[in-house]
Amino acid sequence: MTDTSKATNPDPTGKATLREITADTVGSILNLSVSEDQERFVASNARSIAQAHFSEHAWFRAIYASEEPVGFVMLYDNPEKGEYSLWRFMIDARYQGRGYGRAALLLVIAHIRTRPKATVLYTSYVPGEGDPGGFYRSLGFIETGEVSYGERVLKLVL
Repeated sequence: MTDTSKATNPDPTGKATLREITADTVGSILNLSVSEDQERFVASNARSIAQAHFSEHAWFRAIYASEEPVGFVMLYDNPEKGEYSLWRFMIDARYQGRGYGRAALLLVIAHIRTRPKATVLYTSYVPGEGDPGGFYRSLGFIETGEVSYGERVLKLVL
């Protein structure tokens, strides 16, 4: 088992890049995880990548800071219907609080704005102590008042 309590700061500016996951990099992405008390908020990257391979509308990327993988993002991307949702989003526990999540999500939003018929980006979260709702709201998402599978739904008007 690797020690996840310490990590270097690969990019102190907080900038992030999104990269395709390859056979050479998938292992490092599978090793990323949130803290134990956050596990109820997001599925593992292994589950997400497996689901992505069986969904024609999944778009997924690794989040990097410099050359270090720090997170994972997956979208529901349906350009024919103009439907876009942030399906999964995580930053490894060792790298949280450094601006990588915000930088990565801004890149994701910029990507979605280039997609056909993109007017709204949806996401949802499991409510509870330490949930990501405040993070999403700080980026302009607003609560829709809907609940889906026990998760609160938010939207960002593009």
